[in-house]
Amino acid sequence: MPLSPEQTEEISAQREQLAKTRRVVSAGMEEKLYTAFQVLDHGFVRVVDYMGDDSAICQAARVSYGKGTKSVQNDEGLIRYLMRHWHSTPFEMCEIKLHVKLPVFVARQWIRHRTANVNEYSARYSILDREFYIPSPEHIAAQSVINNQGRGEALKDEEAQTVLELLKADSARCYDNYEKMISQDGQQGLARELARMNLPANIYTQWYWKVDLHNLLHFLRLRADPHAQYEIRIYADEICNLVKEWVPHTYRAFEDYRLGGATLSETSVNVLRRMIKGESVDMQNSGMSKGEWQEFKTLFVD
Repeated sequence: MPLSPEQTEEISAQREQLAKTRRVVSAGMEEKLYTAFQVLDHGFVRVVDYMGDDSAICQAARVSYGKGTKSVQNDEGLIRYLMRHWHSTPFEMCEIKLHVKLPVFVARQWIRHRTANVNEYSARYSILDREFYIPSPEHIAAQSVINNQGRGEALKDEEAQTVLELLKADSARCYDNYEKMISQDGQQGLARELARMNLPANIYTQWYWKVDLHNLLHFLRLRADPHAQYEIRIYADEICNLVKEWVPHTYRAFEDYRLGGATLSETSVNVLRRMIKGESVDMQNSGMSKGEWQEFKTLFVD
């Protein structure tokens, strides 16, 4: 169950509250505010607060125009210009605070993005719930033969079933021992801060994660990429859906220039110019390494 009864009650109460405000609000985000969107088997993402919208980005950009500005672009055009030319500061004027429930091994990958404020559920003070991420069979895969940090083809039925049974049994056994160690029934009971070391990396944790829009888009560019690990990618995909409602002009520019765009080296640009002129270019005369050439071909040739 992704939400406890207490959390469901809290969210309902928050959703019922309405308040007058003088600050700018995003109509799309107001509709999503506080709602928990399920991810994986027990996880979720929800927005608990935000600041700014597309207009806040434009306001920040235009404050530096000063006297002598000949014309002012429309908001969407300005945002596309800022995105196209990597002017990041105006996007930092918007912030979002998310409540995320996620497996510990996903959290450890996520926390590598050191550009946010994080407050995580403490297993020193509280007892973690008996909730573990167990992949669905189609996501039980072998080690990739071409990518040392990724998965390859899905395991066959019998092998996949064996893996699932091991994951379930190990998770349950670790949690049983965790409960046994902290129990005060007939014993002192081990401190929670020590007992937690026995919990598996697929147990769920929760945190509040506050980040500005510029750094959020950088996170999404990496984690919503098809090559990102599935378990973190679907969290990123859900956040993309929220950002799309929050700052629609920005998200369209982000899709165009970051998710759907490509960054080219000077060598790649020169090769592209030669191809446009009709010159025959291959790996040997391109000036690229084998890996660079394969990536270039994926973008422009294949």
